[in-house]
Amino acid sequence: MTISPPSSTAVAPMATASTATTNVLTLSCQERPGIMQAVTSFLYERGFDILEHQQHDDRMGELFFLRTEFAAVEGAGVDQLTADFGPIADRFGMSFTFHDERKPRLLVMVSKFGHCLNDLIFRWRGGTLGAEIAVVASNHEDLRPMAEAAGLEFIHIPVTPETKPQAEQRMLDLVEAYDVDLVVLARYMQILSDGLCRQLEGRAINIHHSFLPGFKGAKPYHQAHARGVKLVGATAHYVTADLDEGPIIEQEVNRVDHSYTPQALANVGQDAECLALSRAVRWHCEHRVLMHGSSTVVFR
Repeated sequence: MTISPPSSTAVAPMATASTATTNVLTLSCQERPGIMQAVTSFLYERGFDILEHQQHDDRMGELFFLRTEFAAVEGAGVDQLTADFGPIADRFGMSFTFHDERKPRLLVMVSKFGHCLNDLIFRWRGGTLGAEIAVVASNHEDLRPMAEAAGLEFIHIPVTPETKPQAEQRMLDLVEAYDVDLVVLARYMQILSDGLCRQLEGRAINIHHSFLPGFKGAKPYHQAHARGVKLVGATAHYVTADLDEGPIIEQEVNRVDHSYTPQALANVGQDAECLALSRAVRWHCEHRVLMHGSSTVVFR
């Protein structure tokens, strides 16, 4: 979508395919007139071309959410864009971020279940994950062959009740050492401390084996079988100090019936986990998820 210029405004040359880089602007603020005019004028005056635009008007909360992907002339860095956009953001009380086209880097945490890791690796190698897997870490050695076969470094971080603080510090050290943008708990079977959850707020995604809340603890699919469930699903959500209660990004569901054994339910559930987690990771890395309190706005 090309923006029409505002009247009597000096216009910079439009970005061309040979010189353009792709940036994304995300923002939220209280709903009021003039927001879109201000945003589009800002982009047009710099010669940018909107490639994709989505917005959501929360009528109940009188809130406005926006994601705009645009082609920018080469050298239009996010720091300069942020500084230039500051006066507009101040005028409307916006929370905003400019994102460049660098793919976010992932730390994938696993335990013994490999289906989610395998799926993430497949999508990463195929170029459809929207991110780079920087490193894989685990409290067990079981999935080392899978990670290393994909050319990924695998780091073993044993966890016991006595060593949990040191293990969590090691995780944070990996985030810094590998320049990690997002931690993905791909069936990592350890509960993170409240302190670590706060440090990773908005930067860690977990996958849960059902629609939340439900079937917590051991053998969830045996619990589901015992209750005669008719739907099996998975929920991908941001990690918070409230166990499995973080803002939901994506959910996947499959219908089942009385003929499914616990193992059959687990098979269906694992497929749902892979789909929900990979979508959540990709949408987060494409800057399509805006957090709002205990909820999210997801621009698909």
